[in-house]
Amino acid sequence: MNPFIESFQSSDKFGKLIFLFLYGLSIISWVVLIYKTILIRKSKKLSFEFEELVDKHKYQLLDFSYNNFEKHKSSPFTRIFNVLKETSIESLNKNQFFLKQEDKENKSNFLSESDVQLIESQINAKISKEVHFFEKNLFILSTIVTLAPFLGLLGTVWGILITFSNMSLQTLGNANVLSGLSMALGTTVVGLVVAIPALVAHSFLKNHLRDYLKEMESFSQKLLTILEMQYRKVEIS
Repeated sequence: MNPFIESFQSSDKFGKLIFLFLYGLSIISWVVLIYKTILIRKSKKLSFEFEELVDKHKYQLLDFSYNNFEKHKSSPFTRIFNVLKETSIESLNKNQFFLKQEDKENKSNFLSESDVQLIESQINAKISKEVHFFEKNLFILSTIVTLAPFLGLLGTVWGILITFSNMSLQTLGNANVLSGLSMALGTTVVGLVVAIPALVAHSFLKNHLRDYLKEMESFSQKLLTILEMQYRKVEIS
């Protein structure tokens, strides 16, 4: 018989409750890992595809519409592009209103340095929101990493307590004494088995998100560079 199953069956009600709680934490950690991994990989794939679309339309950046690409609307890159496009158009419309008459006739409209800084700050705020969205519920893994070993330790102490209690009763056999030790060792092992994968999963996802953050920042800088090349007013001294 599997030693974990045997240890579970030989435990008392409180010991079984500890085992069940640890098994539940293990299931939760794997669900979080699988869900977050799928979410990040899907978002990265859509982001890469959307970046290729932007590269193809970079000379008409503010005229580019992705309405024909419905699946990309859920991409963080798309939402970053939306912020840039909306803020840029608002700034250009504002500048158009205050243009001199001769500039209006020439249809010349530019973004000032303060406009570009505003757009950049809006994009950075959006990136922060995107990162916060992906990091949501990651605290579950860090909590499991901390909690699982302590639950295992609780089971260890409880099992040893039961062992000494059984040893004090001379009428009980060795099987009853060993059941307490079995639970003590079993909960310790299960606690570590739950905590170690959760720790690895947390580090794995944090590294993935760190890389994705760099990709979002790189994409935003590319958009700003293209925008400045097309709309930034050059000051000639």
